[in-house]
Amino acid sequence: MIFEHEIPSGSKLYFGQSARIKRQIETLSAQMLESLGFEEIVTPFFSYHQHEYFEDRKPLVRLNDAENHEVTLRADSTADVVRIVTKRLGRTTESKKWFYIQPTLSFPTKEQYQIGAEILGGSFEEVVRTSSRLLGEIGATPVLQVANIRIPHLLNEKYGVSLELLKAMHVEQILKSDLPWIEQLVRINAIEDLEDLSAFPDDIREELEKIRVATLTVAYERMVISPLFYAKMRYYDSLTFRMFEGNSLLAMGGIYTIDGVEAAGFALYTDECIVSKMNREEK
Repeated sequence: MIFEHEIPSGSKLYFGQSARIKRQIETLSAQMLESLGFEEIVTPFFSYHQHEYFEDRKPLVRLNDAENHEVTLRADSTADVVRIVTKRLGRTTESKKWFYIQPTLSFPTKEQYQIGAEILGGSFEEVVRTSSRLLGEIGATPVLQVANIRIPHLLNEKYGVSLELLKAMHVEQILKSDLPWIEQLVRINAIEDLEDLSAFPDDIREELEKIRVATLTVAYERMVISPLFYAKMRYYDSLTFRMFEGNSLLAMGGIYTIDGVEAAGFALYTDECIVSKMNREEK
């Protein structure tokens, strides 16, 4: 029996303090991003093309339009922003910097509010600085984790290290790989660990050098380097970052390519940011 006051698992309800903080965070973020030259975009809830960007279509909530064409609810904002800006708006706008404040909806009943930004042709350093500034404005001082998704793919494709081992971070098993430099790679954790990369083969060294240059440019105080970090991430093919406060993931982003368009972007996870701010207010 479903009672009248119940809401589906995974859906969101804001009231009182949480509703006030949500509004504050979204208003502050919009004002800051506009001051940095971003244009706002609100993409449709319904899409004919969302499925093109999902290898696994299970998260998609699907239905049909009046002419029986399949449509899906917005389960991702990044792909829609890039697709709509480049293919629909086209010559009507010269803006390369866009932000959105909207939820994604996925199967079975998951809502996830996000504050995101996409920069066509943008840099890793710019999106890291922008997201960390946004979080700083709401009082958060998260740890910044920098990775390069290309490294685990190289380890798998060229050096026989299982992606499943990397995803689960089974360090003992990874160290058993017959690679003379694997232990040094596993031990990389800080910027100083990237000073001497001579032990690594050219392809791995090249990707580690990208991390080194990016971290020097970003110059964020609370930073960790995670060259082995691997997760299935749509579009991202190079430098990525995540920002944590305790065990809560507040933001994620990086460099990606969609339909041949190179861009950089990030998303702040509004719900986690609300909890973070509520916890600070209660202290």
